[in-house]
Amino acid sequence: MDAPISPHALVAPVQAALERILVGKARTVKLAFCCALAGGHLLLEDVPGVGKTTLAYGLTAVLGLEFKRLQFTADLLPADVVGVSIFDPEQRGFHFHKGPVFTQLLLADEINRATPKTQSALLEALAEGQVTVDGVRHALPQPFFVVATQNPHHQIGTFPLPESQLDRFLMRLTIGFPDRAAEREILTGGDRQAMAREQAPLLAPADLLALRAKARGIRCSEALLDYIQDLLAASRARPDWGGGFSPRAGLALRDAARAHALLQDRDYALPEDVQAVAVAVLAHRLPVGDPARDVERLLEVVAVP
Repeated sequence: MDAPISPHALVAPVQAALERILVGKARTVKLAFCCALAGGHLLLEDVPGVGKTTLAYGLTAVLGLEFKRLQFTADLLPADVVGVSIFDPEQRGFHFHKGPVFTQLLLADEINRATPKTQSALLEALAEGQVTVDGVRHALPQPFFVVATQNPHHQIGTFPLPESQLDRFLMRLTIGFPDRAAEREILTGGDRQAMAREQAPLLAPADLLALRAKARGIRCSEALLDYIQDLLAASRARPDWGGGFSPRAGLALRDAARAHALLQDRDYALPEDVQAVAVAVLAHRLPVGDPARDVERLLEVVAVP
């Protein structure tokens, strides 16, 4: 009988393929993949043209997921996201027509260009993996992974996501401009989005579900859980941070740290895993100040076990 394939043997080729697609952004690629392994949803915030959509295409391809893209605009309605019940005169009843949210990876492109009412149509899907239409619950395909992109809030025609919706995203990442060598590779190479769409699947949906189960089984010591709680408590002691981080933020930090440990080929999580994911997991949950720098300062002042 063949020996079972180790998780590291599954995830290493995925990371390598994503790094070829999104050149010079190894850390961003790692955290995005970590988000998928943790079972969360990903928010990519940056200026247009730095590779947000390309990364989403790359994740879809390597993970072998069914994919749909929904372009959010100011005139988009909630029914355009989740679907609508239409009366069928032959059947003398209503028939539910599924919206684009019924997929395994949904690219919610420029999500903050839609109105708050339409943005809120995704809340139940993000939190519970289902939608409710006319009082009937409809389960979404599994695995279900939302990659949302948004433009900076100062750009014209944007509606900032409310805190309750930001909290449903496990991570928020920025991509940033490439360094000179990476940009030269982009300039002299082929179409990166075409490269992503042509990438052969390296995992199947069942593999992703199995890796998520493996990540949930990563051991967290009592000392590590104390460290996470110390970070939460320190944030709550700051009156200028709007109350600090919630228990949900603590769960997100734990789950992301577990997934990061899995990528490091370990069956236990360490403080360095928490530190590696902390800014991506926590910064978008701070309503004021310089969130990324504030989380970095928090890591500096809270003692590591």
